[in-house]
Amino acid sequence: MASQDQLKHRSTKPQHEDQQTEQHKKSDHDDDDKMNKSTRKQKAKRGLKSLGIALSIPLLLTLLDISLFGSSYKYVSMEKPFWMPRLWALHLACLGSAFLMGLSAWLVWAEGGFHRQPMAMLLYLSQLGLSLAWDPVVFQAGATKVGLVLCMALFGVLIACARAFKNVNPIAGDLVKPCLGWAVLLSLANLKLVYP
Repeated sequence: MASQDQLKHRSTKPQHEDQQTEQHKKSDHDDDDKMNKSTRKQKAKRGLKSLGIALSIPLLLTLLDISLFGSSYKYVSMEKPFWMPRLWALHLACLGSAFLMGLSAWLVWAEGGFHRQPMAMLLYLSQLGLSLAWDPVVFQAGATKVGLVLCMALFGVLIACARAFKNVNPIAGDLVKPCLGWAVLLSLANLKLVYP
């Protein structure tokens, strides 16, 4: 009889210890979940903040560029074929391109791509500079041939940008493709200004 009690006692003791261990593990797991949720919230806030910066800087620069240099009596008053965009449509396409490029650059940055491929950052800044230079060169200075060179350079930089971004994040590379269409549209409008 004593041996049965001893066996019973031995078999219940580990179960009790196992229950305590499981409760301890569950408590630790709950603490880890709380810390993970807090960390995820902090990362999400930082991500949204960085996304806001990545989108607002190119959009604000483009809006400033349009407001300072984006009006052209020559462009508005000239006879345009059906395929040539109106000035407002051209500016809207510029803003759309700035938005898409900012978003794609943010996706690359979020993946750590600018640290691994510094050339991608240089290409992004180059396309931003070229797109911002077009309005003052063409509309203010009237240098339409230089504007055409800017358009060709912009197209080349956008192709290189799409390739570099795609190596880091395929979605970022795909977001650059509509911007290539914008560069073609800009080139056609510029070509019409060179050869009216």
